[in-house]
Amino acid sequence: MGKDKKILSKLSSVMGSVIPVYSRIPLILTVAVNMAVYLGARLIAGDWYHYNMETAFDRMIPFWPPSAAIYLGCYIFWAVNYILIARQEKRKVCQFFAGDVLSRLICLAFFLLIPTTNIRPAVDSTGFWNQVMRLIYAVDAPDNLFPSIHCLVSWFCYIGIRDCRGISAGYRRFSGIMAVLVCISTLLTKQHVIADVAGGIFLAEICFLVGKCPAVSRFYGNLIDRVNRVIFGIRGEDDHAEQKKSAV
Repeated sequence: MGKDKKILSKLSSVMGSVIPVYSRIPLILTVAVNMAVYLGARLIAGDWYHYNMETAFDRMIPFWPPSAAIYLGCYIFWAVNYILIARQEKRKVCQFFAGDVLSRLICLAFFLLIPTTNIRPAVDSTGFWNQVMRLIYAVDAPDNLFPSIHCLVSWFCYIGIRDCRGISAGYRRFSGIMAVLVCISTLLTKQHVIADVAGGIFLAEICFLVGKCPAVSRFYGNLIDRVNRVIFGIRGEDDHAEQKKSAV
């Protein structure tokens, strides 16, 4: 038991040095809301009529299975950038994650009001990347497409650090390029159409701006403070002290 406590204590200390206490609930909440929206919409609207927003231009875009490497690899990109964003000062954290959660709720409205689907290509069983694409198609039904959450989250990863001077200009540029590549990969894997990509980017930009509104970020911050008091027993002044410590 003594060794277990020491291990847990060390893990908590390491986590605290990476993610400030005031950012833990926002990170957990954004993952929970994302999963609830995606899976919930599928459970509710799975049998409803789905619209196909594919255009003639979409049909001209080639199907390129190796782009699955970016489509799947972006999950690492998301994790790294969301942690970088969570390490910013509390005011910016509240602004970002308020907009982030709002975007998922708007996605849910679209998924239920305008359920969408697309026509996927037949994929040959030979070749590594073809097998990867067959697996993606098998586990991910062609629904919840507009707006694209893949593009939405990737764009949030970019705009969340776009103006952050504490992060190198090189990595900020890389994040912008990576976000664009993810958007392209959703088209090349035929997981999304152009309207889905544009909708994801536009929604991310709008919700990012809304999250900066004082009333919105303050409401979100107060909610997180209440949850932190219940779960971690953290008061406002303790939270402020943690913020100062994480900035050192």
